[in-house]
Amino acid sequence: MKSFDDLIDGYRKFRSGAWISQRERWSELAEGQSPQVMVIACSDSRVDPTQIFDADPGEIFVVRNVAAMVPPFETTPGHHGVSAALEFAVQFLKVREVVVMGHGLCGGCKAALTQDLHGNDPGQGGFVANWISMLDEARAPIAASLGTESREAERAMELAAVKVSLANLRTFPCVQEKEGAGALKLHGAFFAISDGVLHLLDEDSGEFSPAA
Repeated sequence: MKSFDDLIDGYRKFRSGAWISQRERWSELAEGQSPQVMVIACSDSRVDPTQIFDADPGEIFVVRNVAAMVPPFETTPGHHGVSAALEFAVQFLKVREVVVMGHGLCGGCKAALTQDLHGNDPGQGGFVANWISMLDEARAPIAASLGTESREAERAMELAAVKVSLANLRTFPCVQEKEGAGALKLHGAFFAISDGVLHLLDEDSGEFSPAA
């Protein structure tokens, strides 16, 4: 695993390699960005959207957090990082598509399933517990039918989390307006770390299937 010094070595390679070979692109990006797709993904180090989708600099607007969650629209006081990023992407960058990408072996979804962190103080797992409590309602039927310890239950939780975030996206007025007008499309996706297969959600059937 790389240390910070290793990252600086990587930066040097970037400056002498990709920065030079893509200099024209970087010059264009210095004038602004205009990605068509926003990807909401997990912070997990194993699921980098730019790598999975083979995207170049400036091609996708990425937001990453624990379990790739989108909170519901709310105007309560506080810092709303995901909501701010969504607003910026939809209203100002005018992205045409938003992808929620969950993944296999997600620690956040596992914690939501087991609820091991519930009741912890902030700084001791409480921040994570509060964040993933957004999945409590979706968790209940999974825990009731599959328990909380099996890989099958974890996978069900991971897929359910994508659907929860999509539903929460649709509580935002700007998303409602643009999706209703056909100016914005929402997609659900799931990347399986174990085999590298990307699965796409068919919202009509509620099923995930491998991308062609």
